[in-house]
Amino acid sequence: MVFKESETVELKSVVVDDIKKEIIAFANCEGGKLYIGVQDDGTVIGLDDPDGAALQVSNMVRDAIKPDLTMFLHYETLNEDGKQIIAVDIQQGTERPYYIAKKGLRPEGVYVRQGYSSVPATNTAIRRMIKETDGDHFEDMRSLNQELTFEAAKKQFAKKDLPLGEAQMKTLGIMTHDGVYTNLGLLLSDQCVHTIKVAAFEGTTQSQFKDRKEFSGSLFQQMDEVYDYIDFRNQIHSSFQKLYRIDQRDYPETAVREALLNLLIHREYSYRASSFVSLYADRIEFTSIGGLLSGVTLNDVMMGISVCRNVKLANIFYRLELIEAYGTGMRKIREAYAETEKKPDIETSENAFKIILPNLNVQTETKKTVVNKPAEEDQEEMILSLAKKQGTFTRKDVQEELGISQSTSGRLLKKMIGNGQIIQEGKGRNTHYRISE
Repeated sequence: MVFKESETVELKSVVVDDIKKEIIAFANCEGGKLYIGVQDDGTVIGLDDPDGAALQVSNMVRDAIKPDLTMFLHYETLNEDGKQIIAVDIQQGTERPYYIAKKGLRPEGVYVRQGYSSVPATNTAIRRMIKETDGDHFEDMRSLNQELTFEAAKKQFAKKDLPLGEAQMKTLGIMTHDGVYTNLGLLLSDQCVHTIKVAAFEGTTQSQFKDRKEFSGSLFQQMDEVYDYIDFRNQIHSSFQKLYRIDQRDYPETAVREALLNLLIHREYSYRASSFVSLYADRIEFTSIGGLLSGVTLNDVMMGISVCRNVKLANIFYRLELIEAYGTGMRKIREAYAETEKKPDIETSENAFKIILPNLNVQTETKKTVVNKPAEEDQEEMILSLAKKQGTFTRKDVQEELGISQSTSGRLLKKMIGNGQIIQEGKGRNTHYRISE
């Protein structure tokens, strides 16, 4: 047999530590063969103890490479010119990327085959391999950062007398069965890269800041710190009915809690953009990244129908009794305002979801606006008039023209489309409307 190095063949005269890089590179690419006992130029020098060499490689693979690669390797002793060599057949693994355990899922730990050499993989290549083997579901994908700690999470679990050891982490999906942390683990770890930005404004617009802060760390830490930040500013106002004093906070605590939990559990963590909490004089807005899941409408959400984006994260919050069940949050928010004249609102887009909680203690012109708001028939006439004037129009045009919310304008436009008064053209941000011909 003629031995020559190629993209799928590597020659080694003896077992050296660098062999694991070659094995990892083959497993991360198209597979390959490693011959031990053969020099780089193809000269066969043989091995004195081929069985011992095979065992040495096998132990190296088992102890130094993650995830487990042993089932993708086949060892064979060959006799070449009266000399014994080891042939290691490495197949492409199904849990790529494979990496040196001590180095982690970083370029210095992950290798790929490039020409006749094994070289460090780029971060882009590492992410691509993770996506190819783990799928698109963010929670289950392996975290690029494997140096994670869970102090905040352990404190949260301890409040409910629940352990959070390796066995529990594997059961919950924080860690794979091979001991590799997932993105779910990253979210709950103290090293979580996703943050919540909170800003308090003077008045009802963003023209002037009162205060701003960014909260980081484990989602549990963010949950507690953001709630405390809001709670500190959730003032109590008193009124009197005859001889009795009635205390009322600006925002129902239940509504604040449920809106914050919704922000944490249902956001799209595939994006690195922060979530936002904005405090105005007359309202709080909770804005999370990621619109409604495909097939789910705003009416579905208001009815309590929930299709969870982060199922395992929601399950952990459920186990910790932070949520009762899927789909109950919006109902609780509405119930918190049930005995008041003001109502919470929801706005959605393709990439964002916003919950708006009105301040119960602010006296605004809202009542006058509601009393003088045109009847629905008059609103339709105003929309038709707008269409005649502009030719085409957007939902935002309707909101500004009629002074109504995004959800109300959406409902009104949907009704007019159903009645054949107008037609919709375009999709997403390019959506616009015109009068039916």
